[in-house]
Amino acid sequence: MSRRIVVTGTDTGIGKTVFAAGLADMLGASYWKPIQSGLEGETDSQIVARLGGLSKDRILPERYSLTTPVSPHQSAAIDGVRIDITALTVPDTGGRPLVIEGAGGLMVPLDQTTLYIDVFARWRIPVVLCARTSLGTINHSLLSVEVLRRCDIELLGIAFIGEGNPESERAISEIGRVKRLGRLPWVSPLTHSALREAFAASFKPADFGA
Repeated sequence: MSRRIVVTGTDTGIGKTVFAAGLADMLGASYWKPIQSGLEGETDSQIVARLGGLSKDRILPERYSLTTPVSPHQSAAIDGVRIDITALTVPDTGGRPLVIEGAGGLMVPLDQTTLYIDVFARWRIPVVLCARTSLGTINHSLLSVEVLRRCDIELLGIAFIGEGNPESERAISEIGRVKRLGRLPWVSPLTHSALREAFAASFKPADFGA
């Protein structure tokens, strides 16, 4: 079976889409965003295609494309849509690796009874946890690590995003007993070539099973 990795985060807006783009590029993977909330401007799939340099055939279609950029359960309600959890089955990539990006954090609701982590637990696919480096990251990261372990989900490690914060990164790795995969700094200007260069300097393909 080809390598499959879920990219999730400790929070929303921390840069996990940019990370997913860099990871898909590095691994030569396809990309899948099961649920897209918010259709104004670029979608996450379009951002990944642009920043990761992925051809159209490597961007797999979303199961749900919802209009409003809020939690999937709320966005679905606004659109009059019911998210069918059983429809969230991982697509076949024909042997190519696959990077799957969640929405927000682990405890984001998809309906009144199902959280995103429930879907991750059903998939049994290894997870990369993206964490910001700014204030509050220790608490958010350790809580996320704890809930992943309670659900018996394999955690490949933590990828930090932002300015360097060695003490917080050390504390999370040591207290959480989790591998530090690396840190992706803010990239400016944010282009495909600049992201590829920054990603290669920050992460090792072997840590992702490549």
